[in-house]
Amino acid sequence: MPSAHLLADQPLVSVGDLAWDVLAKPDTLLLPGGDTTGRMELSPGGSAANLAVWARRLGHPSTFVGKIGTGRFGELAQAGLEDEGVKAEVIRTPDHPTGVILALIDHRGQRAMLTGQGADWELLPEELPQAVLLGAGHVHLTAWSLFRDPPRGAALAAARLAEQAGATLSLDPGSFQMIQQVGRENFLDWISAVPFDIFFPNADEARAMSGKKNSEAALRWLRGQYPKALIVLKMDEDGALLEGPATPRTHVPATPDTLLDATGAGDAFGGAFLAHYLTHGDPVRAAQVAAQVGGWVVSRFGARPAMDEALRLRLQPFGLMGLEAVTG
Repeated sequence: MPSAHLLADQPLVSVGDLAWDVLAKPDTLLLPGGDTTGRMELSPGGSAANLAVWARRLGHPSTFVGKIGTGRFGELAQAGLEDEGVKAEVIRTPDHPTGVILALIDHRGQRAMLTGQGADWELLPEELPQAVLLGAGHVHLTAWSLFRDPPRGAALAAARLAEQAGATLSLDPGSFQMIQQVGRENFLDWISAVPFDIFFPNADEARAMSGKKNSEAALRWLRGQYPKALIVLKMDEDGALLEGPATPRTHVPATPDTLLDATGAGDAFGGAFLAHYLTHGDPVRAAQVAAQVGGWVVSRFGARPAMDEALRLRLQPFGLMGLEAVTG
């Protein structure tokens, strides 16, 4: 992997989904045919877009590549990225609407998601902005761009193009349920075509990929399967486990935040991790930063809550107190 200082000024390019999140947290159990009250919110989302936003919020230049509809919702989604300082390299289509994701949040703050197949699922290889990918320092994919083709061909082509130009690569496996639905062997075959440098699975995804029953065994399997990659295993309230070619197995504890809504927390973790790691090259320190950001996100509603003074104070010990995006 190139030295961190060589990547500090080169953009992180996140390829994949830009969508709208419909967040719904009922006050009581939803019953068939029944009615209840709750909290609902419409907010910008999409795993790849969220990661780009959080990397930019922590000071790293970021670009998003993806596909949206030509309607007003697409315009607003693109504007939301640009307002965050993320360069939006979007393909606009009149044939498909901008994606929508329904996040049902239970009383514990855990979410189940229903992902609509919008324009983000229709990205084609010939639509990729080649100059942007050739100029990237790092390219990130989410497995939501791999579970169907299109956009699988475009996502893998983007990764190969960037890797050939010297960029490093990362992958978030996205969904244990989707890995099971498409088939573990199929999923592993697709990602074997790309030499990823960093994997960001959560515990469920690591078990789905490895076939192992616990996180420790899953991490051992992942390290054996991808010996040149850094594995950053996200384990919710149990923190994160890291291990890589130059990184001995290290546990980074979670913060003691109260879980309100887990939507987008993994994306925030990944964006914060990459922002710090690509600049400083210290994976343990990057995971500590990411844990602070992820913990702050789960204690708030939505994937991209506005940054505030509380988050600034958390990041101050890491030398990140001068964040331009802090609005609180």
